[in-house]
Amino acid sequence: MSLSEKLLVVALGGNAILRSKELSRYEEQFDNVRLTCQQIVQLIAEGYQPIFTHGNGPQVGNLLIQNEAAASLVPTVPLDVCGAETQGQIGYMIQQALRSEMSALGISRPVATVITQVLVDADDPAFAIPTKPIGPFLAREVAERRMRERGETWALIDGRGWRKLVPSPQPMRILEVDAIRTLLGAGAVVIACGGGGVPVLRRTDGRLQGVEAVVDKDLAAARLALELRAATLLMLTDVPGVAIDYGKPTQRFVGRMALTEFEALLVREPFSAGSMGPKVRAAYRFVHDGGGRATICALEDALAGIRGEAGTIIVPDDKMQLTLSA
Repeated sequence: MSLSEKLLVVALGGNAILRSKELSRYEEQFDNVRLTCQQIVQLIAEGYQPIFTHGNGPQVGNLLIQNEAAASLVPTVPLDVCGAETQGQIGYMIQQALRSEMSALGISRPVATVITQVLVDADDPAFAIPTKPIGPFLAREVAERRMRERGETWALIDGRGWRKLVPSPQPMRILEVDAIRTLLGAGAVVIACGGGGVPVLRRTDGRLQGVEAVVDKDLAAARLALELRAATLLMLTDVPGVAIDYGKPTQRFVGRMALTEFEALLVREPFSAGSMGPKVRAAYRFVHDGGGRATICALEDALAGIRGEAGTIIVPDDKMQLTLSA
C-alpha cells in the first residue's frame, strides 16, 4: 500500500498550549491554542490533510493536584480517566480555534476530536521500572508513606520535591484508527492520540482495561502515522530543529539526513529524555518502520518544514540518494 502524500500526522509540542514551563490559566492556554491554529491552518489551506496530536502533561498534572486537594470530599479519578478528560479538554480548544481560523480563510471542513485508546503490552519491561513523573510535588514523608502503604514508586525530582513515577510502555496499536480513517474519508480534520492516548491492556477475557501509565506522545504519533500510512510525521516544537552539541559553543542544527546517518547520530549524541530525546526516537521509528519522512521544526516553520525548507528532516536512504542525484 502506498503512502498518502497529502496525509500528515502533526504532533504539537508543549509550546502549542503553554509558552513557558509555568502552569498557565485556562484563558492563557486558549490564547496560545489560537496562535497555534493561526500557524497550522496554513497546512490545510495548502491542501494537506493533517491529523493533530498533542501533549497533555500540565493539564493532567492539574487534575491530579485537584485529586489530592479534594480527596476528602469526592472520590479520586484514576490516571487513565484523567488522560481521557484532558483529551476532550484540549481537543475542544483546538476544535474551536481551528474552526475559527479556517472560517477566516473561507475553508469549510468538519473538525473532530477522537478520545483515543492505545494498546500496550502487559509484559512490556517498562511496567517493571516506572520512569515517568506525574502529578504534584509532595513532601518526602508523604511519598514514603504512599510507597509503603500503596506500593507506589516516588522519586526526588530536580531537588524540588517528590513526584510519583509511572511506567511508560511502548504503543502497540491505535485502537480507534478505523474511526479516524472514517472521519478522514469524510473530509474531517481529526485530533487524536492526545497525551499519547489512554494506555489500555487486553485482558484474558478479551476486554480492555485502562492502566496507570503514560505512553510517550511522540511515539504514539509515530505509531498513528504508520497505521494511517501517512507520508509525513511533522513534530512541531519551540526550536528550529535537532541540535548537535546543544548549549555548547559548537552547537549546530541538523538539516536533511538519511536514516542510517541519523541512526549513527543517535548512538553518539546524548539527546535528553526530557526534551529532544522522544522526538528523535519517534522520528527514527517512523522512518525505519516504513514512513516517508519525519520532520522536526519550530511551530512557526510548519509550512516551510513540510516543503523541506526548515527543520530537521529524516528520510529513507533511497530518498536521500534520489535527492543527491537530482
